[in-house]
Amino acid sequence: MKSCVLGLSLLLLVAALRAQNIESIPNGVLFPDPEGAVSTYSTSGAIDLTGPFFSKLGTNGRACGSCHQPSDAMTVSAAHVQRRFDLTDGLDPIFRIVDGGNCDHDIDVSTVAERRAAYSLLRTRGLIRVGIKVPANADYDVVSVDNPYGCSETDRISMYRRPLPATNLPFLSTVMWDGRESSAITGTTRILFSNYPTSLLNDLAHQSVSATTGHAQGDGSRPNLAEQQQIVNFETALFTAQAFGAAGPLNVAGATGGAAPLSTQPSFVSINSSVNALLPALEQPGGLVTPGDRQFTPAVFNMFDAWARFRAEDPRSAIARGQALFTSKPINITGVAGINDDVANGGLVSGGIPVLTGTCGTCHDTPNAGNHSFPNPLNIGVGDPNPGNPSVNMGGLDISYLPTIKACRKDPNNGLSTYECVVTTDLGQAAIDGKFDHIGKLKGPILRGLSARAPFFHNGSARTLLDVVRFYESRFDVSFSRQDEADMIAFLSAL
Repeated sequence: MKSCVLGLSLLLLVAALRAQNIESIPNGVLFPDPEGAVSTYSTSGAIDLTGPFFSKLGTNGRACGSCHQPSDAMTVSAAHVQRRFDLTDGLDPIFRIVDGGNCDHDIDVSTVAERRAAYSLLRTRGLIRVGIKVPANADYDVVSVDNPYGCSETDRISMYRRPLPATNLPFLSTVMWDGRESSAITGTTRILFSNYPTSLLNDLAHQSVSATTGHAQGDGSRPNLAEQQQIVNFETALFTAQAFGAAGPLNVAGATGGAAPLSTQPSFVSINSSVNALLPALEQPGGLVTPGDRQFTPAVFNMFDAWARFRAEDPRSAIARGQALFTSKPINITGVAGINDDVANGGLVSGGIPVLTGTCGTCHDTPNAGNHSFPNPLNIGVGDPNPGNPSVNMGGLDISYLPTIKACRKDPNNGLSTYECVVTTDLGQAAIDGKFDHIGKLKGPILRGLSARAPFFHNGSARTLLDVVRFYESRFDVSFSRQDEADMIAFLSAL
């Protein structure tokens, strides 16, 4: 309990701690969240508050830690962003027009009321505005943008995304939602089995510079090479997971929840991929056979196997049942770009798989981490308006607060946008590589520490984990009983 209280006192006060010469957060500190408490474990021994990650390297007062808070699983929750607004009247460094505002021009932030309006998406959904120019060689045109906040330009598209957690990074197969920091287009490298971890480390170093010049409005001189290395070393040492919940501690009675066990979880790119062509078998010293063994298992999570023995009404049993549903409940996967379409670019057989019977673990396949283990983005419809009701997405969640973007494929014969148009709220990978077929495709994020970082999905459209579960029920016609829903939430809350 003492460490939980300490965690509460640390919330939003990293700068104050630095002022008091408190230089680190010990491993094991619990930060309260709506479902219990989350914890971050550093293989370096503690969360160092003195390095460049928590330093102001740009011109607007921000640091990496402005959007990656230890109290929020190394990202930000919308509830805590709102609290920061209330405590500072919207003057905390996270509130900057460059990307914290709903738009970056023709915005007045001279009063509290005007700041409340200007930063409404950041306050209520935890969204950062990402402005990306349409690639000059794109095979599509953005023909219209309907943005209620301004920023309706069709050459530079404003999209709104949740900051990804700066933790559990050794499990990544691509950096950033749209993969732009793992792409030759930005001078970075696609992460593959053959080049991991060098590619990941280099991509993260590049991202530290991009984030500083963009989010912190730096001049490009920082972070320097030494600071980049410090940031990468700091980030890749962090592992975050829920540590405490309705069932009590999540690492007792045979369970292996929590952050410390996660730090020893083996992983490599494509480790458990069921829908991508795996690499040839490579026998390592000691007889370990890697990726080409084709030993995919839908039992992606096994931390709570030992809790299946408890009586049905025990909260530990609910978590075990939810884990079993996640790993075994059949889902007919259809209409997912990246699986069901022609995705030769991502390594699948040309033509895709029209209907794939899988489970949650088909896409969230990295063992005990839950992200997509292969660097191939997917579009499950989170950002796509429902044609029958454009105010909701393809799973029925409210997206009325997002702008809509209409893009049309260019005719290869005359270059005109005369056919095949789509409406979306986020161009996804297509904003980086200019490919119409990649519109809306985004990576699958790591699932650990969910309870500390609501709302969910890249656009914050799911305010609760129940919203997440019901999105999948609606989108893929999954039949869950009310007990199933409760068990799934119990499991997701324990991650």
